[in-house]
Amino acid sequence: MATVKILLKTEKANAQGEVPLYLRIIKNRAAKYISLGIKLHPKHWNEKEKKVKKSHPNSQRLNNYLAVKIAEAEGVALSMETGEKAVSSVKIKEAVLGKKSESFLKYADAFIDGLEKNNQVSTAAKAKAIFSKLWEFLGKKDLLFDQLSVTFLKSYERHLKDKVGNSTNTIHANLKVFRRIINEAVSEDIVPYEQNPFLKFKLKLEKTTKIYLTEEQLLKIEELPLKAGTRKYHHRNMYVFAAYAGGLRISDILQLKWKHFDGERIIIDTHKTGSTVSIKLPSKAVGVLDRYRQEGRGQEDFIFPVLKPHKDYTNPRVLYRAISSATAYTNKDIRAIGLQIGIIGNLSFHSSRHTWATRALKKGMRIEYVSKLMGHASIKTTQIYAKIVSEELDKAMDVFED
Repeated sequence: MATVKILLKTEKANAQGEVPLYLRIIKNRAAKYISLGIKLHPKHWNEKEKKVKKSHPNSQRLNNYLAVKIAEAEGVALSMETGEKAVSSVKIKEAVLGKKSESFLKYADAFIDGLEKNNQVSTAAKAKAIFSKLWEFLGKKDLLFDQLSVTFLKSYERHLKDKVGNSTNTIHANLKVFRRIINEAVSEDIVPYEQNPFLKFKLKLEKTTKIYLTEEQLLKIEELPLKAGTRKYHHRNMYVFAAYAGGLRISDILQLKWKHFDGERIIIDTHKTGSTVSIKLPSKAVGVLDRYRQEGRGQEDFIFPVLKPHKDYTNPRVLYRAISSATAYTNKDIRAIGLQIGIIGNLSFHSSRHTWATRALKKGMRIEYVSKLMGHASIKTTQIYAKIVSEELDKAMDVFED
């Protein structure tokens, strides 16, 4: 049960030695304070009885006021504690002050604006798409933090699965954004910790199979006859280059310039993490670059002629749109190339990254080196590839069962 008391905040004494009176609300050992707008000298305060002494000229009026405020707060606390939802000192304070629960959607908008101001354009764009689905689900009505319950999340999860047709992992990605924003609100004391629905609502995640090419499949793509200079030709070359050059992400390959290549290695600041990677290129990767060496190509020219030159790619929004568009076209062509060599399934450019990782481990590269070159924040991410290689070796041993 919540406890309500009056106390002096002696640390806030003014120049005249007067100290403000506060209402203190304690619930689950968490305290919140409400200013009562009264200041008096400590000599007029009876700490034991929590009352203004008779030595103060307005003692009776002030004590009546304090009694009313305590009764109000205790009444609100009791009403909330016998109600339907989790109660905290923060919620009791809001109720006493007449504050309403804040809008989750408005807070999310401010959160997304912050991402854009920090040039996290890709993350902001994904968050906008996620909240667009929520907005439609709500019938374009607002959603307050105290309405964001476990029951609501379960209902929305079913909607995304049954009505929208989202996969379990897409739903996980959507709700993970909600969780991040709620955690921010909790850290700012906008939402009480115990009101966070994700304390009880657990996100679901399905194990996915990483698609990667065998040596034979990669060779088929390398040798596929494509007309030089066509879009598909450039996309194939980018894929092969990535499969040999440390599994670079498409966002990095699109932005590769001749200034990043010293004749032996690529040195770049990666687009996703901002970390610097230095990759010594094997002869196959250098061979791909040799196809693009021409007289008159400057250090600032893109190696792969996919992004249009003379655009202001220092503008994060311009760069994001260009990379998004180029990635969509590239994946379309890689899927078609996969079908041409007999790969049934949704082959994407990102599989070149998986291909490099599994090939590197099979050839004996230490896992910590693979992790470093791929720019993984944790070696646990890289261990997924080690498990793939281990499973392949297990299958190879099955020949002794025949």
